[in-house]
Amino acid sequence: MAIFGLMKTKIKNLTALLLLPQIFLIKWLGQYPEFIETYYSKGIYPYISGFWRIILGWIPFSVGDILYALLVIMGIRYIIMNRMSIKYNILGFLRDITMILSVAYFTFHLLWGLNYYRQPLSKTLGLGEKHSQQDLIKFVDRLVIKTNEIQFRITSDTSKMVKVPYSKKEIMARTLEGYQSLNNKIPIFTYLHPSLKKSIFSVPLSYMGYGGYLNPFTNEAQANSALPSFRFPVICGHEIGHQLGFSAENETNFIGYLATVSNEDIYFKYSAYAYALSYCLNELAGRDQGEFNRQYNNLNPGVKKNYKEVAKFWEAHSNPMEPVFKSIFSTFLKANNQKDGIKSYNAVVTLLINYYQQNPL
Repeated sequence: MAIFGLMKTKIKNLTALLLLPQIFLIKWLGQYPEFIETYYSKGIYPYISGFWRIILGWIPFSVGDILYALLVIMGIRYIIMNRMSIKYNILGFLRDITMILSVAYFTFHLLWGLNYYRQPLSKTLGLGEKHSQQDLIKFVDRLVIKTNEIQFRITSDTSKMVKVPYSKKEIMARTLEGYQSLNNKIPIFTYLHPSLKKSIFSVPLSYMGYGGYLNPFTNEAQANSALPSFRFPVICGHEIGHQLGFSAENETNFIGYLATVSNEDIYFKYSAYAYALSYCLNELAGRDQGEFNRQYNNLNPGVKKNYKEVAKFWEAHSNPMEPVFKSIFSTFLKANNQKDGIKSYNAVVTLLINYYQQNPL
């Protein structure tokens, strides 16, 4: 028994010590995005993600959410049950925490995390990396026309807000149809073995300010089902983009938009155009408030009502802790090769403008 205990201690010590070399190794590999792209993102990752989606995709609820909940409960229970031994062996407790972090760090990067270091999607698709203010204004002009046009086609009244007539389950099913259409145009976005689910933690996610997330350990795409239906289609498309191995938030915003706008369903097209327009208007407001006001005033009142619907949703869930959660997530993104942190979501505008310069709207 003494020998077994000694071996166990050595294994724990070694696993904990391996955390630092792992960090250095990942940062070193991150300097070679073409290598990551070829051998991980387009090499072993599709097999890893496909395996987990086949195993868990058919289950109607989120296995990953349940696992997270159990881990939290077990962690709290362990601390309560062992509080005295922890108090007298704080170094051993810290060693165990580091060991758990080491295992989690390795598993995270093996199953999904290395995608943070793949080559930019703009390079893969041959898109430019910058845009001018004039490019932005021209694109907003087109988006305003398209969004207004579809809003009127749906409602026959410029003042009416669009109400999506589908349940969240139906929206998730129709999201797959958009990906099938997108696959015909851009094969790298082929999506097989679906595993898209409503998060069990949708209400907490709303108070944290999140539309969804990908569980990197189970490869389940989790969508916040509490969101207004008007916004839900692009959120589903966004999270599937993460499943496909695209980690950057601006890229999955772009992919989610493309999958949604590629859908033949008119409600999906409206959701997509209004989504893209909201990001473009936000950037325009930061560049030229007068031009923003002009463009916003050109929107049909019904479109503005849909925007207000989303704004009211987030206002209803605002709380003092939301900025903290967003700051933590932003730090996480920065630590994983997204230097702009949570602001990287807004960089979708450049991808959209340059994509449509090659594929006119």
